[in-house]
Amino acid sequence: MTAERGPVRVLFMGTPDIAAECLRQLIACPDADVVGAVTQPDRQKGRGMKFLPPPVKVLAEENGIPVFQPATLKDGAFEDELRGTDPEMIIVAAYGRILPSYVLDYPPLGCVNAHASLLPKYRGAAPINRAVMAGERATGVTAMFMDEGLDTGDVIFSAETSVGENETAGDVHDRLAVMAGEAMCRVVKTAREGTLPRTPQPAEGATYAAKITKEDQKIDFSLPAKAVHDLIRGLSPYPGAFTALPGGKLLKITGSRVADGVSAAPGTVTSLSDGITVACGSGSVILTEVTPEGRGKMDAMSFVRGRGVAAGDVLGG
Repeated sequence: MTAERGPVRVLFMGTPDIAAECLRQLIACPDADVVGAVTQPDRQKGRGMKFLPPPVKVLAEENGIPVFQPATLKDGAFEDELRGTDPEMIIVAAYGRILPSYVLDYPPLGCVNAHASLLPKYRGAAPINRAVMAGERATGVTAMFMDEGLDTGDVIFSAETSVGENETAGDVHDRLAVMAGEAMCRVVKTAREGTLPRTPQPAEGATYAAKITKEDQKIDFSLPAKAVHDLIRGLSPYPGAFTALPGGKLLKITGSRVADGVSAAPGTVTSLSDGITVACGSGSVILTEVTPEGRGKMDAMSFVRGRGVAAGDVLGG
């Protein structure tokens, strides 16, 4: 009779909120023994530019897990810490750095990544934003073995979720964060019980989810209303889509819905009765939540009552 093996020694690597939720579930998972958390260095944020720790660091320290914040992993810089923690598996979720071969090759059970898309679609830095911006009606989480390519490793399994036509990237992010944690707990349990399956990704259907740029955030009202709406919700709540008011000030928009079309030039404000209705290339969008330049987020009608915009104004010009 073979003795049951103990919990898998896991070194976790991740940085933002979605990674922290994944770590939270791994800490509670009886099949995992989290021996360390690797995350990005503290960054200066906010108006005061104070150094703030990443969410993964905060959670790890609350649970007594050793935290490592290497400035680089290159040229064996993390080798001593790797040998000191001696993980059987490395689990990565939105860490933010490419792992060199000495890290990828170290754990006998492999380096496993929780990627927030249904691979091979949306490889890269911004899979949730890009999927919603593209109007996808489904996305998910893929558990995959890491290799030296960009999200090109063999798939262990994937889990799918539908995307509502009015859901924001923030809504989808929160759901995928939970799914990612569940997926990694399943990975560890499966590895503890036997061998993890692996299926090479097909070459067909691969797409790249590039990091969001300022140009991506600019609204083009000459597009159909649905495309404008998808852009807005795909960038909500962060980093936010934006347009320009007639005076040149920027208006960030984080809430919208599609409306029936009216005969007006794209970008024209046609109604202020139920939000800010703006004509598009076809159809219209109603802007429901905005952030004026230099001010806080507010519902669109508050902005209207403050005379921030008027019927007949042309946005984005």
